[in-house]
Amino acid sequence: MSQKSAIVLGASAGVGHAVVEALIARGYRVGAVARGADRLSQMESRFGGALATEAADVGDAAALEGAVDALVERIGTPSVWINSAMQTSFSPFEKVSAEEFDRIVRTTLLGQVNGTRLALRHMPRGNIVNVGSGLGYRPVPFQAAYCAAKHGINGFTAALRSELLREGRPVTLSLVQLPALNTPQFDWALNRLGKKPQPAPPIFQPEVAARAVMKALDTDAREIFVGSSVLKLVFGNFVAPDWLDRKLSKDGAEMQKSETDEPGGRPDNLMGPAPREAGARGSFGSRASDSAVTINGDRARYIAFGGAVGIGVLLGLILGGLLD
Repeated sequence: MSQKSAIVLGASAGVGHAVVEALIARGYRVGAVARGADRLSQMESRFGGALATEAADVGDAAALEGAVDALVERIGTPSVWINSAMQTSFSPFEKVSAEEFDRIVRTTLLGQVNGTRLALRHMPRGNIVNVGSGLGYRPVPFQAAYCAAKHGINGFTAALRSELLREGRPVTLSLVQLPALNTPQFDWALNRLGKKPQPAPPIFQPEVAARAVMKALDTDAREIFVGSSVLKLVFGNFVAPDWLDRKLSKDGAEMQKSETDEPGGRPDNLMGPAPREAGARGSFGSRASDSAVTINGDRARYIAFGGAVGIGVLLGLILGGLLD
């Protein structure tokens, strides 16, 4: 097949859905994987021959292998692979069962591990992008499983990147660290906060994340930071982790709560797909920005630590923002 091909995991909602749209706009034929067969069917109706889909749980290595094999048969060998599936719950750790914690880590971390393994099996060359989070550098309370998984993605990606460099393999492995986004996760994640969860402000539209993924593909970036909030989390935690522990003990829960009461019992997506149409955006669009500063992570570190002036400016940005 002459048409360029890509595979996206976690493709039926949120960032994954926005990435599918961006890739199709660039002329890719996309293979999409998600658990929700109904949403995938909706996407096939919308995108027609530009999209092929297979339903599978990315945390189930055998099921994902079967889905990917079927997609490669249909769309050809991909040159681009995006791992973006995730799950979370908004819960105090002591209320999170072992099964719940395992499910979140299995989807969010092992989904990327399983996906990357298959990407390397099928792709002789190309780009793999793992989707991370600012919470992979600076965790928040009441999302312990998700934060653990995002930290794991950082470690996994860095370790594998060194292996690929050692082998001289022509596969670029990038990591995109995202801020709070207006995705459906806040409408369907398991919630024990008493209030409907919200993206911790500032909030950005998922298309911002998709553009960052495209930037990673275009520049072969090692790491991309998206949004000033991610810069504050990354460098603020480097400078003052103990202070942040204490600040987030007071404010970390409240910033994740909206003003809408939610006594519990709503459908959630922990053990299976939640009933919802395919789409990138959630219910906080009126508060979400369509643009964000997007910077190469290595360049940001150079600016931060390349001189005393840069350090002073960055610390002013970080501490000023954190104290707002």
